[in-house]
Amino acid sequence: MSDFIQLHVLTAYPPANLNRDDLGRPKTAIMGGAKRLRVSSQSLKRTWRTSDVFQTAMGDDRGTRTKRLGAHVQQRLVDAGIDEKKARTWSNQIAGVFGDVPKDQVETRQLVHVAPEEWQAVYDLSDVLAEEKRAPEKTELDLLRARPRAVDIALFGRMLAASPKYNVDASCQVAHAITVHAAEVEDDYFTAVDDLNPGDEDRGAGHIGELGFGAGLFYSYICIDRQQLIENLAGDADLADRGVAALVEAITKTSPKGKQNSFGSRARAVYTLAERGDEQPRSLSVAFMRPVSGEDFGMEAIQRLEVQAQRFDDVYGAGADGRYAFCTLEAGEPQLNLLDGYGTLGGLRDFVTGDRA
Repeated sequence: MSDFIQLHVLTAYPPANLNRDDLGRPKTAIMGGAKRLRVSSQSLKRTWRTSDVFQTAMGDDRGTRTKRLGAHVQQRLVDAGIDEKKARTWSNQIAGVFGDVPKDQVETRQLVHVAPEEWQAVYDLSDVLAEEKRAPEKTELDLLRARPRAVDIALFGRMLAASPKYNVDASCQVAHAITVHAAEVEDDYFTAVDDLNPGDEDRGAGHIGELGFGAGLFYSYICIDRQQLIENLAGDADLADRGVAALVEAITKTSPKGKQNSFGSRARAVYTLAERGDEQPRSLSVAFMRPVSGEDFGMEAIQRLEVQAQRFDDVYGAGADGRYAFCTLEAGEPQLNLLDGYGTLGGLRDFVTGDRA
């Protein structure tokens, strides 16, 4: 049985500011003595789980990360005719099940990932309280679920410091994406013209600004523990496979939203290698310890990935039971055993969710 699904993804971005640091500039990292552009795993995971691709595929089987659960409850109670002060007090008690809530407030101090059945339990209790015009009893505040039917929670986990028995261990690990080559953050000096300034007295710009950006070919690594994912979903293997398929499509087709209106830097993966197997997972980032250089970054990056995977196989034994890849570039002949050629996104989805006998 194949437990691990590993994805190695190359995505090329034109000038962009996908993921900003505290100064508003693209994030970077030093690797192999060279500066690389970087997109954090947090940014990538939010991009994927909130994408139209993932949300459409998962429907109601996904959670909501928020501090505002109590505010929704309070409004529901007020709309049902409950006095605002009582509604706030009762909402404080309900929200307190999910996290720390200051006295006389309704928002949790920390973000909480709430599953759909937990939302339903909250709304059902709110409706009962509104109908009976009373505060919740302690026995009614059992609102959390240990194995919620929310694929994003099952994939990326959640931590509830006040209720650790309801924590969910992530079944998907996501590395920070980095450029396969050395890269620098550049500055875009720009101006904006005042449309109503005739220029008779002042021909200067109405606004002057500066914005950091960078461009490059990024390597992303994702590892999914399928058995952990199924366990997180209370044994529902079909839902787990639907989640994996939706995640794969989101990974390959969506981009972080940072400064998209300024740069229009939407991109799709130019290469994706999927691996299935029981062996200990490993990233192939070492293939880019020496930065890619030359005229054809795409071709060289693909060849390096495949050669590195094959070298790991040669030293440690086969690192996967099977492999499948798709490529939108003229990449030449595959450099890997167990990989006969390049296919399509549809074929890759079928591969990662197919028969594991």
